[in-house]
Amino acid sequence: MLRFIWNTSIRIRTFMRVWMPTNILLDTLRSRRGLKWGVPAMLLAGVYFAIAYWCTTLIASGAPGWLHLVVLVCIYNAFKFLIFGPISLARLIKVRRQERRARRTETLPSDGTSGSPTGHEALPGDEHGPTYLGRTSGARQA
Repeated sequence: MLRFIWNTSIRIRTFMRVWMPTNILLDTLRSRRGLKWGVPAMLLAGVYFAIAYWCTTLIASGAPGWLHLVVLVCIYNAFKFLIFGPISLARLIKVRRQERRARRTETLPSDGTSGSPTGHEALPGDEHGPTYLGRTSGARQA
C-alpha cells in the first residue's frame, strides 16, 4: 500500500512539473537567465489573487461549488510566486558574486602565466570537457 501511494505521488508530481503552466514558468525562472525576472514575476501573484476573488464572488452569487477548487489553486499559485520573488533575488545575488569571483581569479592567474587556455584545454567552469554530447576528438587516445 505504501509503495502504491509513493508511486502515485511521484507520478502526480511529474505530471504537475511537466504540464502545469506555473510550474513550467517557475522552472524557467530558476535558470540563470530567468533569475532576473523573479521579482517582476511576483506581479503574477496579484493576478492569481484577483482571479480567486472573482471566483469567490461568483460562488457567493450562486455559481457551482467546484469553483472552490479554482480558488484554492489560484491562491496556491499566488503564494508560489510571492515566495519565489525574494528567493530568486537572493539566488541572483549569489550567482553574480560567484561570477565576479570567477572573473577575478580568471584575469589574475597565480602562476604568472597567461589566463587563456592553450590547445584543447577546457575553459574554466567547463565540467563537460571534450566529450560533451558524445563529441570526441578524432585523435586516438594512447
